[in-house]
Amino acid sequence: MLERHEIETFLTLADELHFGRTAERLRVTTGRISHVIRKLERRIGAPLFERTSRVVRITPIGRQLADDLAPLVEQMDTALRRAVEAGRGVTGQLRVAFLGEYLAPVLLNAVKLFTARHPDCDVDVREVQLYNSRASLLDGSIDILVAAYPFDGMACGPALMVERRVLAVAATHPLAGEESVSLEVLADHPVVQYPAMTSAEFKRDRTPEHTPAGRPVPKGPHGKTFSEMLSLVALGRGVLPVGEQTERYHPRPDIAYVPIHDAPPIERGPVWLEANTTTRIQEFVRAATDANTPVPESAVLDRANPGRLHSRPVGR
Repeated sequence: MLERHEIETFLTLADELHFGRTAERLRVTTGRISHVIRKLERRIGAPLFERTSRVVRITPIGRQLADDLAPLVEQMDTALRRAVEAGRGVTGQLRVAFLGEYLAPVLLNAVKLFTARHPDCDVDVREVQLYNSRASLLDGSIDILVAAYPFDGMACGPALMVERRVLAVAATHPLAGEESVSLEVLADHPVVQYPAMTSAEFKRDRTPEHTPAGRPVPKGPHGKTFSEMLSLVALGRGVLPVGEQTERYHPRPDIAYVPIHDAPPIERGPVWLEANTTTRIQEFVRAATDANTPVPESAVLDRANPGRLHSRPVGR
């Protein structure tokens, strides 16, 4: 078994390729670095570095060892950090975001309960857009996001909002006066498309290439933002399946929202980078779930049956 200081010395030298800088980073002498590396090479039975008076190069064996060890060390550091966080309780800072105005109340409900439970943790709230939502999770700008499912490639918590799908059409569109439509009508009209950076699974769910019966769905123009996509609908360039909350947050006289009676509901909830799962994130998901239990799908408004209720998160 390698000692932690041996691994740290080896990986730092593999990064710096300079004994002096490695010693400076680790706050030891260059002699100590040389001793550790020689000991490691004797154990492996092959040189890990080629040294001359002017340059240090890593050997192929050394490079392979560095590539194998680096992710293991990262996992060890992550495990240790999680253990420290669990021992300290929920403290520090949590950066949370929402995608879409209708999710702001859901997020705020979660923040209020989380803050009440964990007053020593500072919560930073912000909004993201279609173009930077995934990037913000990947680069660590935010820790957790409340957004629509499916959000592939990320860990997803319980659904906090469940809503029916409706079809956004121009107010002058032939479908605008219908009480409800089937998903099959998508084969008869161009469908406005989401931005290119939107995940493939999400686009398959929102703007499918085929109807349930297998008929091809014609593609309309792409929008860069959701507001731009709705404007394309209003101009008659295509139709767009959306959640029914869109009518509440984007009421427009030039757009009609027609229920889709055979479409599955849309679910929205917390998503985060699985490798970044921390106690803070786990506790926030728990608070978000407790504060925003969704109304069952059976209680969602069916416009053909006006006596039913709108789907909404509890606390809105």
